[in-house]
Amino acid sequence: MTSAPESAIPVTVIRPSKGWSWDDLVELWRYRELLFFLIWRDVKVRYKQTLLGAAWAILKPFFTMVVFTIIFGRLAAIPTDSAPAPVFYFAGLLPWILFQDGISKASTSLVTNRNLVTKVYFPRIAIPMATVVSGVVDFALAFLVLLGMMLYYRFTPAGTIWLLPLFLLVALITALGAGLWLAALNVAYRDIGYVTPFIVQAWLYASPVAYSASLIPQGWGQLAYGLNPMAGVVQGFRWVVLGVGEPAPAMLMISLAVSLLLLVSGVFYFRRMERTFADVV
Repeated sequence: MTSAPESAIPVTVIRPSKGWSWDDLVELWRYRELLFFLIWRDVKVRYKQTLLGAAWAILKPFFTMVVFTIIFGRLAAIPTDSAPAPVFYFAGLLPWILFQDGISKASTSLVTNRNLVTKVYFPRIAIPMATVVSGVVDFALAFLVLLGMMLYYRFTPAGTIWLLPLFLLVALITALGAGLWLAALNVAYRDIGYVTPFIVQAWLYASPVAYSASLIPQGWGQLAYGLNPMAGVVQGFRWVVLGVGEPAPAMLMISLAVSLLLLVSGVFYFRRMERTFADVV
């Protein structure tokens, strides 16, 4: 019995990445089952051994909405674009919490999964991507509560609600872009894990979650405000669902452009640093 010639044996050569190419997208698609598994694992682990389980996906924005309604709605009397204050704040919190949880978990995802990173080859970008996308499950549960609140307050959904997936996608893009930057940096500099909560907290007050972007002066003020990608996401989400506080088109375009720039730069930086992850994580 003769063995097959060495030239007939397929050989896979793994080389360090030098950037991003279409081949990487093809490779990520080949590992799509792993990506789905990681998403499902994150969903199950998120509330494992918790008393209330998935109810936290609803309680977290709900209790924050109560605090915002009391402090910003009643004590500070900040205008809510003629919408009921609880509905106004809850609608703003949904895309924000999706972004906040995505960026917070993505920033530590590589360090948390160090055993997987150092032992098995797969596209490392699947790890932070899974942590970001898994937040859509919590978002969907909380969105059902928002619809119930709108029904309670007899607030009819806007005719623009069909644009909801667009702003949901931009929120995910923004979270993934920032998460890739922080995840790659956190591998080399563990200080990032301590700095991220402060970044997210400052980002919250720089975004129109507790107030409306309509309070920002028109013209250059709105354009500069659009440099915060979550400004367009939160204000746009609230507009398409509630029909109040229509954002300036220029602000939306700038926010979208910054979100895409954040994603593209995050992907390139992540791929550039990926070759060192297994050595230093």
